[in-house]
Amino acid sequence: MRFRLLPEGVTPVARTLLIGRGLRAFADGFVSLLLPAYLTALGFSPLEVGVLATATLLGSAVLTLWVGMAAQRFGRQELLIAAAILMALTGAGFLIETDYWPLLAIAFVGTLNPSSGDVSVFLPLEQALMAENVEDRHRTGVFAAYGLVGSLVAALGALAAGLPDLLRAVFSMGAAEAMRTMFAVYMMLGWATYMLYRRLPAPHTMAQRPRQQPLGESRGIVLTLAALFSIDAFGGGFFVQSLLALWFFDRFGLSVSAAGSIFFWTAVLAAFSYPAAARISKSFGLINTMVFTHLPSNLCLMLMPFAPNLWLAVVLLLIRSALSQMDVPTRTSYVMAVVTPAERTAAASITSVPRSLASAISPSIAGWLLTLSGFGWPLVIGGAIKAVYDLLLLVMFRHVRPPEERALRGETS
Repeated sequence: MRFRLLPEGVTPVARTLLIGRGLRAFADGFVSLLLPAYLTALGFSPLEVGVLATATLLGSAVLTLWVGMAAQRFGRQELLIAAAILMALTGAGFLIETDYWPLLAIAFVGTLNPSSGDVSVFLPLEQALMAENVEDRHRTGVFAAYGLVGSLVAALGALAAGLPDLLRAVFSMGAAEAMRTMFAVYMMLGWATYMLYRRLPAPHTMAQRPRQQPLGESRGIVLTLAALFSIDAFGGGFFVQSLLALWFFDRFGLSVSAAGSIFFWTAVLAAFSYPAAARISKSFGLINTMVFTHLPSNLCLMLMPFAPNLWLAVVLLLIRSALSQMDVPTRTSYVMAVVTPAERTAAASITSVPRSLASAISPSIAGWLLTLSGFGWPLVIGGAIKAVYDLLLLVMFRHVRPPEERALRGETS
């Protein structure tokens, strides 16, 4: 059997989007770990860290929603280029500023991602372009590759979070100063993303479709899915990676370098779950794959605060990581399958916004809970909320199958 670096069906446009996803994932990998440590080194409390994480997610939600509605007017390529410029400016802002309120404002309008997943303005644009440039039969596999690249490169980014410790060992630098240099790397990665997306085909070379309302006949199912995804996102906001790292720092006294090593392996396990999800979904369906991998991962999360030592907490985290992301390519593929092609950007935006908007509320609550107790109540609460989402999704959408699943089962409608 011939080894394929990329799955079947990856077009040149899709390949460019995969590279862009990798550049952003590397930046997200080290920022999500360094952000809480950096803010703590500047003298800010866990509550202030949580509020800043809320600001990043809330700002991303507002901008992502606007992009979904405006993509047909301005063009996806132009908006991707603008988002890359914003990413470079975000890195420059955190490189220059050290006061809390300016940092909070930059976090709101910028592209920082405090979570382990992709919750950014890039997401709906890339997803819609990806779906438009691959055949339906290859769609889930290509989205799995999108997630695989993101997780593997984010794992390398997590390891890069240890570079400030190396800088301190070689040069005479303070902790905050060493960590701040990584925002220069973030800025350069934003510039590299800008240069990459300028290579995408110009709008006039792509298939043109008549302008129409962002959402039409699929409005009902998209809004229902968005409401369900908001429950999942609200639960996930209790343990975005920055706050999960902060809990490990406080509970077990981990260094940033040690946390980077742990989150490297969680990202690696998550990465290989993406192609596994694509294969499993062919036999069991997209919804069943989403739910029956997500539920046990949430149980592991809820058990972590009860772990009596670090190694058991890490084992539970690793098991969770091997399962928790299997719903990502399947969820994206499902949304792209149940809407018309013209609605895909809006559908991706509206169903992605809850990953920022709903989850923007919970980091502040989690930060407050961590100031009261180091037990890990945010993990218990977040896992329970996400389990409720799994059960609701199963009940409401188990029999709403995409066209390719109906064809495999011999169904005509």
